[in-house]
Amino acid sequence: MKKVFASLAIIALFAACKKDYTCECTVLGTTESSVIKDVKKSEAKDSCDAANALVSLFGGSCELK
Repeated sequence: MKKVFASLAIIALFAACKKDYTCECTVLGTTESSVIKDVKKSEAKDSCDAANALVSLFGGSCELK
């Protein structure tokens, strides 16, 4: 039983892990990368999606790497 709890604790630790992600945006043939630091993947995706909404007004796009 202790092994099961220990395994679940390790899985929970990695699931909640925060790290750095890169959002790569291309506008008018120019590519820029920005680092989104110390966040969960879902938070990084939300941030990159917001940038994508903005640059799409100028014919660009962003992608989370």
